Amino acid sequence: MIRNTRIPFIKYSPAFIALSVLVVLGSIVLMFTKGFNYGIDFEGGAKLAYQFAQPVTEGEVREALANSPFAEASVVRFGQAKENRMSIKVTLPEKHAQIGHQMTAALETKFGEGQVKLEREETVGPRVGEEMRRKAWLTIIFSWLLMLIYIGYRFDFLYGPGAVLALVHDTVIVLGVFALLGKELNLTILAALLTIIGFSINDTIVVFDRIRENKARISKSTIKDVVNAAINSTLARTLITSFTLLLVVLILFFKGGGTLHDFAFAMIVGVVVGTYSSIFVASPTYIGLYEAWPRIRGLWAKR
Repeated sequence: MIRNTRIPFIKYSPAFIALSVLVVLGSIVLMFTKGFNYGIDFEGGAKLAYQFAQPVTEGEVREALANSPFAEASVVRFGQAKENRMSIKVTLPEKHAQIGHQMTAALETKFGEGQVKLEREETVGPRVGEEMRRKAWLTIIFSWLLMLIYIGYRFDFLYGPGAVLALVHDTVIVLGVFALLGKELNLTILAALLTIIGFSINDTIVVFDRIRENKARISKSTIKDVVNAAINSTLARTLITSFTLLLVVLILFFKGGGTLHDFAFAMIVGVVVGTYSSIFVASPTYIGLYEAWPRIRGLWAKR
């Protein structure tokens, strides 16, 4: 077990903060340039999940749909390769009541009758999808604000900004990875993001709680040592908790199937960056605010 460590985390925090800034800025650029591959939950349309009796490729499925009303369909393999499952996403035509029947017929024309099985069909109207997308972003933003209020109430207002900055850091990086890889952003991933926020804030609270226990020792000359000691004293707990959760989501990633694959992937990225941000984002931010507070208070008093 990791005990009595004396790793100088705060000494190296400027370099890690610079790294975080670069990664977050890169993620924001990807989000606004490449954009997101929204699922039908947020964009509207139809999503159909098929299992094929024989191995097929995405290109063969697109070719089978080329002369149908679904020529512009997005085809993505999901699950393990041996399962031969494909997810097909299309915008809704004007008459979409028989969309599953029409697409299955088009696929059977190429692959043969009985060789294609429609496992799941979901349809969402474009207006509903747009409203769901708006509410999803509001949910994330409100979760940050509520965490800011909670941390300010539980500790004091100097702790809050660092905790929320860590949450924004984690959320933006996970979204940036999804934009980079073109992975689908849907309600399942929203659930993953909210879970990551909860995990990250819990990790941060553990460190902040230890800092508060030593509040009497904190001064301008000792704050870095106190915070560093708090991180080291909670390091074993942090790593064990993160490693345990990581094992679970790795099992989901490799064995959970297509539905849980992207959820588990988001959680893997979130656990790593959440653990990192508690140490190298939230704690240094608290130190910076503590050191800057006398100047801020003086400027405020002069108004």
